[in-house]
Amino acid sequence: SGPALAVLIEETVTLSRRLHAAVEELHGGEAPSGGRRALLRDLARLGPQTVPQLARSRSVTRQHVQALVNPLAKAGYVELLANPAHRRSPLVDLTQRGRELVSGMDRRESEAFSALEVAAPGAELRRAAEVLRSLRESLESPLG
Repeated sequence: SGPALAVLIEETVTLSRRLHAAVEELHGGEAPSGGRRALLRDLARLGPQTVPQLARSRSVTRQHVQALVNPLAKAGYVELLANPAHRRSPLVDLTQRGRELVSGMDRRESEAFSALEVAAPGAELRRAAEVLRSLRESLESPLG
């Protein structure tokens, strides 16, 4: 499966770039940049998280996540809440404004993506998602 896997990975990387560009076009100046949007979506999906928790789940540094959180807080999309489990590591949570932003992003993307014509039935798309999930999970283990 070596050559076939390499082709799948290359196509996935190319698709990722194209999806990123399409979503940037779709949202225009109405939504924060890609990394900030992803962080907002993580909070919407997972609920309040500390910066270290967000960093671990994204495989990035705490400093990187903090650099995403600060402008989102300044814009009123997230707030820092007292964390009963750790005094010095507040919980980052969506504000009402942040929840409304995520809802709008989800709605626009859902409408745009449902209009795409893909030459594959639903069962094939679900199988493709399973393969990509398996590949991602393999990459989450140490390589080598």
